Amino acid sequence: MEPYGADDEESAAVLRTIGKILKACRERKGWTQAELGAAIGYSEEQVSSVERGRRAPSAKFLDAADRVLNAGGLLAGLKKDVEEARYPKKVRDLAKLEGEAVEICAYDNSVVNGLLQTEEYLKAVFGSRRPAFSEEEVERLVAARLARQGILDGNGMIPAFNFVHDEAALRRPVGGKMVLRRQLEQLLQIGQMRNVEIQVLPMASEENAGLDGPFHLLRLKEGATVGHSDIQLVSRLISDRREIQILELRYGIIRAQALTPRESLAYIEKLLGET
Repeated sequence: MEPYGADDEESAAVLRTIGKILKACRERKGWTQAELGAAIGYSEEQVSSVERGRRAPSAKFLDAADRVLNAGGLLAGLKKDVEEARYPKKVRDLAKLEGEAVEICAYDNSVVNGLLQTEEYLKAVFGSRRPAFSEEEVERLVAARLARQGILDGNGMIPAFNFVHDEAALRRPVGGKMVLRRQLEQLLQIGQMRNVEIQVLPMASEENAGLDGPFHLLRLKEGATVGHSDIQLVSRLISDRREIQILELRYGIIRAQALTPRESLAYIEKLLGET
C-alpha cells in the first residue's frame, strides 16, 4: 500500500494528525483497534491504517467512531479536514480552478475525458496503470474524479463545456465492451445538456492539430485563461501567456477539424451500435 500524500506532505501530515486524535480517543475508552473496528463495522486493519495516517477515513467512519467513543463531535468535526486532504494536491488545485471557470475546453485522444467517465470506466482506467496502483489508491483517485464531475451540473454558476475526442478514444474498449457501451451511452446523455458540447474528430480525418497529446483550457471569471496538461509522468498547470496562445490556437483548429456537436452525437450513436 502506498502512503497517502506521498506527493503532498501537507496532506500526509493532516492525515497523521487525524490518526493520532482517533488513537487518543480510542485509548481513552480502553479499546483495542479490533474492538473499535467491530463496533463501527470496519476491520482492525482499516482502523490501524487510519491511525497511522495511511488511509483517509470516510465521513461514515468518523461519525461512527465519534459516537461509540463518546468523542463529543471531535472526530465528526474532522470530516472537512479529511475531505481537503484525501485527494492529491494536483487534483485539488485543478478542481479549484474548475470551480472558478466560466468555460472549460478539453481535447482527449487516448481515453474519454475524466469529467465524462462512468465510475466503472474510471476504475478500469486507473486499474490499468503501471506500475499498478494499490486498491486504496485506485479508490482515492476514482473518488476524486467523481467529485470533480459535480461541476457539470452543480449549484451556482455552471460553466460552458466543450469536449473534443479523437475517435480512437471512443473506440478503445477500456474495461471491456460492456463498460465501453455504458460509457458511450453516458456521453450521449451528457451531450444533451445545454451547457455541454461534445465533438468527435474522426480517425479518417487527414488533419489533427492535437497530435502532441491531450490538454485542457480553463477560462476564469476574471478573464484569464489557464491550461492543464497531464501526459505520462508530468501533470502541469500552464499560465504563461505565450504557451496559452499556442494552446488556444491549437484548440480552435481542433474544433474546426472535428464534427459539429450534432454530427458528433450521431457519430457516437453509430459507434454504440457497432460496439
